[in-house]
Amino acid sequence: MQTTTPIPESAAIGEASIDRSPRLVDFYELTKPRMNFLVLITTVVGLYMATSDSLNWPLLLHTMLGTSLCAASAAVLNQFMERRFDALMRRTRNRPLPARRISPAEALAIGFVLGIVGVTYLSILVNGLTAALGAFTILSYLLIYTPLKRVTTLNTVVGAIPGAIPPVMGWTAVHNALTLEAWALFGILFMWQMPHFLAIAILYKEDYEAGGFKMLPSADSDLHLTSFMIVLYSVALIPVSLLPVVLHISGVWYMGAAMLLGVLFLAAGVGCALGRKRVDARRLFFASIIYLPLLLAFMMIDKR
Repeated sequence: MQTTTPIPESAAIGEASIDRSPRLVDFYELTKPRMNFLVLITTVVGLYMATSDSLNWPLLLHTMLGTSLCAASAAVLNQFMERRFDALMRRTRNRPLPARRISPAEALAIGFVLGIVGVTYLSILVNGLTAALGAFTILSYLLIYTPLKRVTTLNTVVGAIPGAIPPVMGWTAVHNALTLEAWALFGILFMWQMPHFLAIAILYKEDYEAGGFKMLPSADSDLHLTSFMIVLYSVALIPVSLLPVVLHISGVWYMGAAMLLGVLFLAAGVGCALGRKRVDARRLFFASIIYLPLLLAFMMIDKR
């Protein structure tokens, strides 16, 4: 008669933790932490620029937590909605949902809970306007931008709207009002996103086509219109980035930095427009992720 050696309790516990650990990583990855890190940074910038005296640390922490929950909700529910299309694209097919490491029901439940908790948290511990902006960001991202990605190349313009809301939420957390300064921060993020995401759309043109997404480079085979839009938004970004000086929330040092960074970013955009190759789009992409943190850093350093 065969006997089975019992598994020690400590070993069973160790196995369970090993089994659960990849699941926890998948749930974490489902919230797109790297992308939402930018959301947190721009929210902090908005709050800091709105603060006239000493920084209100509890308000900062509450705003960051509530905003991060809203951003995570939008990320999870977006992947739930696009899971079948993500499975068709090389760069996304190994995400937790298309790879079936997390079930759609789990993702849907987590996304809803994150959104409800995030908006409620902001309404109670920050203010109603900031909570409303958080709700608007989630709903516009999911109900307008996400469906439009399969309908029109204008989806990038629409998607840049919720993408530019986080610094506004930082501002309204302090002032509980949509002022010109808040709209200036919105404008900078909006204009910056266009060259940034068009560069990504060029880099992953074949992937987006495989997934059935209507990105501008996919409909613009010779990239003439894409190149024009990259240069147009890069040019428009320069005067928009100077609005904090006009509105007296940043000084002349920021103005000089914004003009220099804007010209360098425009040069990368022109280079991409002239070359129209993946290597040119990659240079523009890297220029965009260098430009924004430097601009925001100079804005905060030279705050008036």
